[in-house]
Amino acid sequence: MTWLHDYWLEILGWGGSALLVVSLLQTRVLRFRVLNLIAGMLLVVYNGILGVWPMAGVNLVLSGINIWFIVKLWSQRHDERVFEVLEVDPSDEYLRHVLRVHGADILHFQPDFVWDPGAPDEHAFLVTRGDETVGVVLLQADGAVARIRLDYVTPRFRDFSPGEFVWRRSGLLRGEGFTRVVTPETMVNPYYDRVGFRREGQSYVLDL
Repeated sequence: MTWLHDYWLEILGWGGSALLVVSLLQTRVLRFRVLNLIAGMLLVVYNGILGVWPMAGVNLVLSGINIWFIVKLWSQRHDERVFEVLEVDPSDEYLRHVLRVHGADILHFQPDFVWDPGAPDEHAFLVTRGDETVGVVLLQADGAVARIRLDYVTPRFRDFSPGEFVWRRSGLLRGEGFTRVVTPETMVNPYYDRVGFRREGQSYVLDL
């Protein structure tokens, strides 16, 4: 049965190595850490069975580093001390830059998105983490109702929901006189049921 043992051992080694490569191709920071951790642990077992202790030790240390980052990232997902909401002018040049850079990706999630910064009653918010922009929220006022024009998260932070800081924690919308937020019907992969919205027809609604 030695051949069978060697067969599964090779699968373990190659599988861990392949997953390590796949992890390096991830744009999402949390997904990268999780896949890298799994790959590292597989390689710890593989090198441990073979008795290649230097490589087993390196992968064990890297796995510990990944665990530390995963715990840190997970604990920060809903931490308002980490994410900040900045209201900007709808015609702000940096906002225009962000929308241009991520234009194709935005249309993938919201195919009918068109932004006219000169239109009346438009509101724009940037969600930041330190000096990095992680999200954009664009709204149009309809009386006391804020209708979402765009709720976009950059690829690195797509395992997070930074838009929630606009909806529930920043206080900006209530300060603008809004009492309700309504999503568009055409939004792809909405996350709103996880942050306090309720479903009404094809839209999600949040009472502020």
